[in-house]
Amino acid sequence: MVHAISHSKKQSQILPTHNFMESQQPSIQSLVNTIKRQALLHDKGSHSFLSSSPYDTAWLAMIPDPRRHDDPMFEGCLNWVLHDQNEEGFWGDYDNNGHEMSDGVECLASTLVCMVALKKWHVGSALIEKGLNFIHENAELLLTRNKDGKFPRRVAIVLPGMVDLARAAGLEIVFPKSTERAIADLFSDRQRVLEAEELADQNQYYPLLSYLEALPPTYKVGHESILKHLDGDGSLFQSPSATSGAYLATGNEECLAYLQSLASNCASNGAVPSLYLVDEELPKLSMVHQLVRLGLTEYFDREKDEILAQIYRNYKHEKPIAKSIHLIAAELYKDCLEFWLLRMHGYSVSPSSICWFLDREEVRDRVEKHYEHFSSVLLYVYRASNLMLPGERQLEEARAFSKKFLEKIAFGGTRDESIVSSSHRRMIEHELGLPWMARLDHLEHRTWLEERDACVLWMGKFSCHRSSLIHNQDIVQLALQNFVLRQSVYRMELDVVKRWSGATGLSKMGFGREKTTYAYFAVAASVYLPCNSDVRVLVAKSAIILTVADDFFDMEGSLEDLEKLTDAVQRWDGEGLSGHAKTIFEALDDLVTNFRAKCFQQSGKDVKENLRRMWGETFQSWLTEAKWSRSGGAPPTYEYLDVGMVSVGAHTTVLPSLCLTSPATALHQLWPDPCHPITRLLMVITRLLNDIQSYRKEEKEGKLNFVLLYLKENPKANIEDSIKFVQLLINQKKKEFLQHVLDEHSDLPGPSRMLHLSCLKVFYMFFNSSNHYDSDTDMLHDIHKALVIPPLVPKLKPLRHLPETPGPKPWEFATKNWSGQFSLDCFPRKSFIGHRTSSYSSPAKRWEKMYKPSSFRLCFA
Repeated sequence: MVHAISHSKKQSQILPTHNFMESQQPSIQSLVNTIKRQALLHDKGSHSFLSSSPYDTAWLAMIPDPRRHDDPMFEGCLNWVLHDQNEEGFWGDYDNNGHEMSDGVECLASTLVCMVALKKWHVGSALIEKGLNFIHENAELLLTRNKDGKFPRRVAIVLPGMVDLARAAGLEIVFPKSTERAIADLFSDRQRVLEAEELADQNQYYPLLSYLEALPPTYKVGHESILKHLDGDGSLFQSPSATSGAYLATGNEECLAYLQSLASNCASNGAVPSLYLVDEELPKLSMVHQLVRLGLTEYFDREKDEILAQIYRNYKHEKPIAKSIHLIAAELYKDCLEFWLLRMHGYSVSPSSICWFLDREEVRDRVEKHYEHFSSVLLYVYRASNLMLPGERQLEEARAFSKKFLEKIAFGGTRDESIVSSSHRRMIEHELGLPWMARLDHLEHRTWLEERDACVLWMGKFSCHRSSLIHNQDIVQLALQNFVLRQSVYRMELDVVKRWSGATGLSKMGFGREKTTYAYFAVAASVYLPCNSDVRVLVAKSAIILTVADDFFDMEGSLEDLEKLTDAVQRWDGEGLSGHAKTIFEALDDLVTNFRAKCFQQSGKDVKENLRRMWGETFQSWLTEAKWSRSGGAPPTYEYLDVGMVSVGAHTTVLPSLCLTSPATALHQLWPDPCHPITRLLMVITRLLNDIQSYRKEEKEGKLNFVLLYLKENPKANIEDSIKFVQLLINQKKKEFLQHVLDEHSDLPGPSRMLHLSCLKVFYMFFNSSNHYDSDTDMLHDIHKALVIPPLVPKLKPLRHLPETPGPKPWEFATKNWSGQFSLDCFPRKSFIGHRTSSYSSPAKRWEKMYKPSSFRLCFA
């Protein structure tokens, strides 16, 4: 019986999800407005991109005003140091419950230099005391070595320098007795570095000169050497701390201008980042990337589109320039973000925009030599290569290059364990172990939200540069609230689907696979159409019918039953059907009626004939395969694929949905006959994905399979050859498919192309490495993560806001520590281990009590 186009009672079951989402909008909308106001619409430059660095902020805080030597030039930086000490007594983001070595050493150095800044201006004595206590209580835990027994080079340079500086400032640094050997080795490691390397050694990831502020006074650096290596922007290696050291040593006006620009553009709350790049586009790209990775673009579509349009205009008119050897990581990071975002949004971009580093021998060699330092950037290169189109050999090379070193890091260990944290290694393993095509968007949003080191960009001279956007409290709160809201909506929709499956009898057939929850999970986690419950529910119902009907044709129905059911579907008349066949037809009729009504309601299109013809062809393909299997026939591979691409059923979930996702587009564009190339490619790839994982099972059951048919047509081949052939065919077709998906000039609208991509990703997910769809347990954990378990967001450090109009200065200046001379010797610094000689010189009397009679002379207790 054919129903007229009308609203059915079952449709009303979907409506509460819409109402529920609307009821949750006000709190979400307030967060959206805040982010638009503070992050997207307010042009703050690069300070909105990189996280604050206590270490670099403290160095700016120590610079005196050239006109008033008793006052700091950058009062905001000193104010930040005064207000940003953690309760435990350190400065930085170290977590002693689950620390990584790099975090610990970074916070140790930051704490030392922040205390020196406070001591310099005679303020914060209570904070200094807390910092000293923290160091004494935690130094043993923080002073961790590499597996070769040595300290990382950057640690061996910076940490002794900060100890020297603190001692020279008169701070009573007392290390635990248990660290005496470690401290001695730390200073010895520094000495080896100083003796072995040149000041501006290009073979090092960062040369000694980039650590100017941390070098001991006995290591003399001439003004000429400093000025010779200043960058065009007046910085020393774009490092605020090194540039502060350069300014203190030389009084160079260009250094001063750089620092003033840094403070003006980045220090709205008083803090500065560990790297200052004057780049208008990088923060915007990073913001869009963050919104995409968290699944928040629906709230910022207009802003996102405007940013990407401007980025692309600049991209088209960009002239190739020689990239500085010390900015390789920053350039590659930006280029990969730009390539990924532009290509994913339909813009035409060349692989050369990210593959340039392969053609510059010095750059390629540098990345190969210091691959651990470039691990984050190599990860972005690898991700970008997922969008490879046919004939893009450069991207193939970039993918192979990045994969080689990522595998070394993930599975072979690293030479410096402190560079790659366990969290970051998990991200690499995730990227290598689970193909991008096999990842569902909803779960990827969760992974990005939960990952502690998602904010890591690339390795700096002492610590990782981190994005301030990843753990921005407003963005994280919006992402968390949005994800939990979706979970609640998805659970409500799943209940609707389960009730329908039970009411129609499909969940009680007594044979085959009961996949109601699997089907809905796959649709909800991949079809990222947040407000379109209709699409998710109707597609899930289609998938359930596909599964039940396919099993009926494979294992339950007699040939007579199958012929009767196929004939009924093609005539669209269930008269005379009984049992399972009747149940399947009535459920299909209900689904088609619902789809037809929804399409007519939203777009005015009547898709009755399209739906009936599509399902008729699908049932006919199942019947053909059943006859082949029961007769023992073996059709040619091309004939099998013509039938198999229909029987796999991918088009039955996608084509009707196009009318709902693109209601303004003409029906003949969405649903042409023959079908659009992108739809045909989807059908072919999904059939091959199914067959490559199911050939063992289907061989035992006497069913046809492309892998087995290819083997029969090629007697000299073995099963491995057949699998390899199919895999190569899938990869080739996948590139062609992506070319259609990412083609902005396609006659299919973007949402329709993305729906094709979502469908393919579901098949990749189910048939990645094995046939997960046939398993009753493989997907349960992912289902719970998608629908039930709230995300576990990393603990965020509260942002301490400084008063906008400060009252009286919270410090008093009692002495003049600066003579007007510009010098790194702003304190009477003395190296506690100078260049290696047969004996050490006597220490100054003020430190005499802290030295032990051994060859190492620091205070331990």
